[in-house]
Amino acid sequence: MSIAELKPISKTVRVLGIGLIWVSSLGAKDKPKDPKGETVDSGSFAVYTAGHRVATESFSIKRGSEGSIVSSEFKSTKGEQTAEQSSELDLTPAVEIRRYQWKELSPEKLVATVTPSDPFLIERFSVGPESKLQEQNFLLPTSTAILDDYFFIQREVLAWKYLATACRKESGPLQCPMKQKIQFGTLNPHARSSMSVGVEFTGREKLNIRGAEREYSRFLLTSETGEWAFWLDDEFKLVRLLDSGGTEVLRD
Repeated sequence: MSIAELKPISKTVRVLGIGLIWVSSLGAKDKPKDPKGETVDSGSFAVYTAGHRVATESFSIKRGSEGSIVSSEFKSTKGEQTAEQSSELDLTPAVEIRRYQWKELSPEKLVATVTPSDPFLIERFSVGPESKLQEQNFLLPTSTAILDDYFFIQREVLAWKYLATACRKESGPLQCPMKQKIQFGTLNPHARSSMSVGVEFTGREKLNIRGAEREYSRFLLTSETGEWAFWLDDEFKLVRLLDSGGTEVLRD
C-alpha cells in the first residue's frame, strides 16, 4: 500500500503505554510539572443538524503520572426543553479503562459507571431517578475504547489510538497507510452495547471552516450503525465530524 504523509507539525508526539498518542507543546519537558496533570486538549464542539446549532460539548483531556482523564459536558436545547449530560473517562498510564462515569443531569437524573472486574467490564446503571443500580457484564478487555453517545471528544481519543497503531514516526512527519482499516472494540455505556468499529486514513483534504481554508487529514470511522468522517489538524486535534445522516460537529 502507498504511504501518505501527514504534514510536519509544530508539536511533538508522545506515546503512552500501549501507544495512545498525546500532543504536547515543544519544550514542555522544560516547564514545571503540574501535579494535577498537563492539559493536552480542551475546548468545545458545536453540534449542527440541518444547519442549526443544537448542542455544545465542552471537553478537556489531562495527562499526569497516574494516567489520563477525558472529561466532557454536553448541553442541548430544543425549544423550551434542555438536556445536560456529563462524562469522565479515567485511563491508566497503559491507556486502559480504570473507570468511566456518565451522568444525565436533565431532564432526568441518571447515572452509569464502568469499571474492570477481570475478565469483564461491569456497567452499573440506573433506569430512573428512584431506581436501584443494576449491573451488566461485558466480556471485554480494559483496552476497549469508550464511544458513548454525545461525547465526541472520545472520537479524538480513538483517532489517536489509530495513529499509534497504524502510523509510524521515524524521522520527519508521521506517516499513515492509505485506506488501511484497523478494527477496534468499543463500548457505548449509554446504550449498554458493544461493537467493533473500523478506522482508516483516506488522505489530505482542503476544508473551508469559518471562512479559512486549510488542509486537514481525513479519516473514516465505520460500524454497523453507519459512518462518520472526521478531520484532524496538523496538531492531531479533531476539528470536524460528519455522519452519514447529516449531523455535523465543528470545533469552536
